[in-house]
This record gives sequence, structure tokens and C-alpha cells, in this order.
Amino acid sequence: MYQQLPFDELKVDPTQKKRIAYFYDADIGNYAYGAGHPMKPHRIRMAHSLIMNYGLYKKMEIYRAKPATKQEMCQFHTDEYIDFISRVSPDNLDLFAKESVKFNVGDDCPVFDGLFEYCGISGGGSMEGAARLNRGKCDIAINYAGGLHHAKKSEASGFCYLNDIVLGIIELLRYHPRVLYIDIDVHHGDGVEEAFYTTDRVMTCSFHKYGEFFPGTGELRDIGVGKGKYHSVNVPLRDGIDDATYKSVFEPLISKIVEWYQPSAIVLQCGGDSLSGDRLGCFNLSMEGHANCINFVKSFNIPLMVLGGGGYTMRNVARTWAFESGLLNNVKLPQELPYNEYYEYYAPNYTLEVRNSNMYNQNSPEFLDKIMTSILTNLENTKHAPSVQMNVVPNDPEDLGDVEEDTAIALDTKGGSEMARDAQIQPDNEYYDEDDKDKGERNVNLNEVDKDDTMQIDNNDTIEAKEEEEDDDDDEKKKKKKKEEEEKGEKEKVVGNGSGHAETSGLETEDAMEVDSAPASTLAPTQGSTQGSTPAPVTTNEVTGANVSNGENKANGAPTLTEEELKEIQELNESL
Repeated sequence: MYQQLPFDELKVDPTQKKRIAYFYDADIGNYAYGAGHPMKPHRIRMAHSLIMNYGLYKKMEIYRAKPATKQEMCQFHTDEYIDFISRVSPDNLDLFAKESVKFNVGDDCPVFDGLFEYCGISGGGSMEGAARLNRGKCDIAINYAGGLHHAKKSEASGFCYLNDIVLGIIELLRYHPRVLYIDIDVHHGDGVEEAFYTTDRVMTCSFHKYGEFFPGTGELRDIGVGKGKYHSVNVPLRDGIDDATYKSVFEPLISKIVEWYQPSAIVLQCGGDSLSGDRLGCFNLSMEGHANCINFVKSFNIPLMVLGGGGYTMRNVARTWAFESGLLNNVKLPQELPYNEYYEYYAPNYTLEVRNSNMYNQNSPEFLDKIMTSILTNLENTKHAPSVQMNVVPNDPEDLGDVEEDTAIALDTKGGSEMARDAQIQPDNEYYDEDDKDKGERNVNLNEVDKDDTMQIDNNDTIEAKEEEEDDDDDEKKKKKKKEEEEKGEKEKVVGNGSGHAETSGLETEDAMEVDSAPASTLAPTQGSTQGSTPAPVTTNEVTGANVSNGENKANGAPTLTEEELKEIQELNESL
């Protein structure tokens, strides 16, 4: 079965165009497992810097995914475990001594500041990538912050706290009947295999070092149980495997699995610890040998999600992921590194290459032939491509109804609108995260109108009617005030000038203004009148500025006087 294949130069077809969604969060490089810990999230920032400076952003759609929520994490992990991850911190770790043991948090998986946020970034990118593949918005989704394949349902393991791969596959299964998971990390992908060990809707295939090596699982005979029997493929390898040997095992097996299983989506974990010279690895793959796997899987033209994973020599991981991003875009990047903020990390040669070493290859042809024969025999003895009864696809988690995707409120899988997230694509050749809080978009059901909304409409009509009445009242008050000011001027004119002969010597101006409301008995001659002057008689018409007629007084806004009041005023005038 095993046949040695020559390792030729990698080839790309520049005419072939792939729609690629690339997920990156700038905060990922801010987290640290602790001094001396081999896992360095900073390597993702280094890889991103190379990708940007090589100009690959011109060929991809770049997104900053929304972090996964606790509810989304609990689609696989237990509530108790996620609650612990969200609350624990280095400051309060002493309060969670019992839980730390239970959930395997300690040396390999330490508690550090921002642990929950770090998990959210990893999970959010994988879930959003799967969602875009589901909707046919891209052909390939990339999330190098993902690929944490060791995390269990209620336990951290192998530097992994949240299994973003399982969450992404669960999202893919909403639309795809069968998903193939391929793992080229040097460690066995035990967390993913365990999650889907009993189902035939996910097939897992892991190429890894086996024997006195973490996590100690992934034996050739582990093939699944129940419905999942023969749907777990493990390829246990020995130290020192090189490019040609790895290719001779990888390509025939993956070709047979794709032919037999006929997946509608593929998830590829690209752990960089299988590279030569890795701090924790023991394989002897060059950058081209590692990238050949990605190039080969891409050639099937099946919706593909590419994830990160292990890799503990940062400069080599960054180089390899940048090179593989170029291949996914059908571009072969030049060896000369562009200048970037981490340029000094790539000393002394400053080139885009990871070379093989002279490490001895312990994988003999007989050993590999035995492995391949066993795996291919299992595939041949079982039925092809299991049929899957696909029910109606359930609504997206935050989708309240079917909405046309070309409207302003078109919905997508992970909350918010599809248009809002598409606005985060960077079109002007620079990456930044965009604030979409002012877009005014909401998830609504256009097919239903809530009763509360109808009541609100009625209330709004009532409020508007009341506001119109208040406006009318204000206009009346303004007119009345203006009328009173005019009457006030008339009173001052009459009292001040009398009949036009002499200055006022009888009534003061204020007294004249108060005639309307004051009783007639309060009116008296004013002291200090000018001798010899004849005060002008004050008539009712002159005081009120209106006729005595009741109807006219009402029409003009003037008070109506009784006959007795008129008589008293007349007697007062005669006495003056």
C-alpha cells in the first residue's frame, strides 16, 4: 500500500480565485500564559504582521469576529466549566482550589489575566468562519487563533481551555450533512475525536506522534464506536518523519477518505509543532512539507476552514502560516521577508523558510505500509458516504425569522446583521476594527407585528393630539397677552393726557390701570394736584378702552361693568 512519492516544488494556479475570509483580533497578542510557558499567543500577531506586509490583505476579506459568548461556548462545554473559566483569575485563584483540580487548571493550563476573553476570541473566529462558509459567503475561512484541539467538555488540557474546533464543526453541521476534520499537529487531536467519537456525521483524521508522548491517545485501533465506528482515523507516526514520507502517507489517505466519505465541508488544523526544530515537536517537516498538506486539501475545492494550533518556535510558526496564507490565495510568497515590526525575530537570515534538519527518520516503509493497509481496509469494509436525514435547518441563534439578505436588516448567524459585519471588511488596504454601534440595525421579525407595538402606535397618536392642543392653548395665551399690552398702552394714554389740555394731576398711571379690577370706592382724588388745572373727566370708555356694551366688552376681552359700578364711577368723576 505504501509507495514513496517524490516531493516536488509546490505549484499554484494564479488564475484560480478563492473567496477567503480571514479572521484576526489584535487583542490576541496581549495575552500571556506566563513566564517560561511554551505557548505564546504573540506568534499569531507575528504571523499577521507578515501576512499584512506581504500584501495578502488585498486578496482577502479581513474580519474581527465577535467573541464567543458563554451561551455559545456551552453548546459543547458544560455550564459549570464555562462559569468557572469566566470567574477565575490570578487574584482569586485561592478561592477556586477545588474547582481548579476538577477542571485540570494548573501547570500546563495556568490561570492568567483575560483568560475568558482569550477563549472568546478563539471561539468567535471559528464560529464566524463556519457561519460564513454555511452561507456561501466564502470558499475558505482562516482563523489562526483557533485550532485548540485538546480541550474537553468539562476540562482544560494541553494549553487548551476552549475547543473552538468542536464549536466550529457544530456550526457547520447545521448546514452540512458530513464534515471531515484533518489534524496535522504533532499531538493527537484527542478533544475533537472524543467529541464526535460516536457519530458518523463527523470524520476525524489525525496525523501525530504516538508513544510516550502527550496526550498518549490516538492508537491505530481507535476507530470510533456505535454509529461512529470507522469514522475516527488515527495515523500514529514516529520521530523524524520528513517531507517526502509525510506526503506519501498524507495524500493517498486523504484522497481515499474524501472519496469514501464525500464530505461537504473540511476543517484543517494546521498546528506548527510538526515543523522541524519545534521546541516541543519531534517531526522533521520543512515549511514546504507542512504547506503541501494545505495546498493538497485546497485542491478538492470543498468549503474549507483553516485553523491554527500548536507551534512553539514562534518565528517558524509565523513564517509557515504566512506562507500557507499565500498558497490559499494562489500566491507563492518570495523568500525575502518584507520589513515589519518583528523583523529582528527572523535573524540571522531574514528569509521565509523553515529547513529540514539531519534528524533520523524512524518511520520505515514497512511500518507505514502496515498503517495504511489497516486504515484502507477499514474504509473498504464499510458503506460509503453515510446518508444523513437533513431536517429543516434550524434558525440561527439570533435569527427571528427569514429575511431577504439584500435588505438593511439581513440577518447572519452570530448576531447583528450581515450587512453590519460585512461593513467590517477592510477595503482601503489597512486593517482596523470598525464601530458599528450607530448603524441603527436590529434583529426583527418582519412577518409579525407585536401587540405591544400596536398599543405603542395608539399611544403615540394620543400624545401627538395632546401636543397639538397644547400648541393651540399657547397661541391663545400669546394673543391674549398681546391684547392686554395694547389695552395697557391705551389706559396710560388716557390717564396721562386727559382730554389733551394739561398733565395728569388726578389719577396716577398705576391707579388708572387698576380701575378695571378695583372697587369704585377705592378711587380718591390724588394729592399734590396742580392748582388751576382742570382734570379731564374719566369716562368708562376711556378707562376700559371699549364700549359699555356687554357684547363688545366680551369680544374685546374687556371686563363688563354693572349699572351700579357705572353710576359710582360717574359720581366720582363729577366730584373731581
